[in-house]
Amino acid sequence: MIDVRELSKTYGRARAVDNLTFTVEPGAVTGFLGPNGAGKSTTMRIIVGLDAPTSGSALIDGLRYRDLPHPARTVGAVLDATAAHPGRTAYNTLLWQAHAAGIPRARVDEVLDLVGLSYAAGKRVGGFSLGMHQRLGIASALLGDPSVLVLDEPINGLDPEGIRWVRTLLRELASEGRTVLVSSHALAEMAQTAQRLVVIDRGRLVADTSVDQFVDAYASTSVYVRAAAPDLLASALDAEGIAYARAGAGFSIRGRTAEEIGAVAFAHRVQLAELSEHHASLEDAYLHSTEDDRA
Repeated sequence: MIDVRELSKTYGRARAVDNLTFTVEPGAVTGFLGPNGAGKSTTMRIIVGLDAPTSGSALIDGLRYRDLPHPARTVGAVLDATAAHPGRTAYNTLLWQAHAAGIPRARVDEVLDLVGLSYAAGKRVGGFSLGMHQRLGIASALLGDPSVLVLDEPINGLDPEGIRWVRTLLRELASEGRTVLVSSHALAEMAQTAQRLVVIDRGRLVADTSVDQFVDAYASTSVYVRAAAPDLLASALDAEGIAYARAGAGFSIRGRTAEEIGAVAFAHRVQLAELSEHHASLEDAYLHSTEDDRA
């Protein structure tokens, strides 16, 4: 588990993280969202001990990263997938990390196979594509078979097959009871990958909730309806106190279901030509949430 409590980080007069509190529980993929400059990377660096907080704490299983007895076997992190030395091979990049952490040499082959890089084990990292760098970074994070994963933009540079692979991998790792925190700007992919969300803006918490609850809170379902006699439909909606907006040849209605609008039309004997329900997306909710926070 990752437990962030009243965390703040300042650089001179700039406050990158502002009294931030949230918890990342095991057993679910938690998406870490926010605009550029929101404080996500700073928070992740503090979690894995690369930066010291100005105040507050970020604990992993109740301990600061530097106090963990076996950090590489507890936490796997990818904060910069391109940080590996370009002159080393993929195999040697992982081998020195394994030696440093007391991890058996055989584990290097295992993780290279797991991320689909066995064919490139002897190739120098400097010639890797961004997608290959991402796979190598994930292999590095998994070396110690950790219970906690902290990944910053792990699908950046991956092709569609690679993105689906990461999605499946993260969900499988979480289903094994691991704690998984992953940041991403790919909101459509996050909607398919994450079960929970932590959303921040300007270093402050916007939301710490499930994906479904977040979408329900910050964006509403809408219904599009079109009738053979639009004026009769408008009168029926007015009679029921239902607000609507003209949308082409029909009406757009927020906060209602298609079933409700269909029932109104039936009760007022209005023949419908079209009735469809449009569910809000994570992207819609995210944009509304950060707009609200900046207001």
